[in-house]
Amino acid sequence: QVQLVESGGGLVQPGGSLRLSCAASGFTFSNYAMSWVRQAPGKGLEWVSAISRSGGSTYYADSVKGRFTISRDNYKNTVYLQMNSLKPADTAVYLCAATAGTIWRYWGQGTQVTVSS
Repeated sequence: QVQLVESGGGLVQPGGSLRLSCAASGFTFSNYAMSWVRQAPGKGLEWVSAISRSGGSTYYADSVKGRFTISRDNYKNTVYLQMNSLKPADTAVYLCAATAGTIWRYWGQGTQVTVSS
């Protein structure tokens, strides 16, 4: 059974940090690039970041560049999103997804991140 399970969300003050994790099972993790997307209240999905299958290439939306860092551990079948200098605009449900080319194959259920004082 394929699963992507996100964790690490929560409530943080502006300027704070969080580290999200996405644990994969039920498929060959290293065969897929991984992405993080987010959905703010009342808005559509926004792509945040992606990482190649090996982890050698990473990509970021302009809105998070310089503040967020994506990484992966293919031994632990886990992808991470380190989020620093958080802003209220970063408040959203964060989801991870496994992609193959343009196909978004598997999705997690998401973890809530709330940035508020």
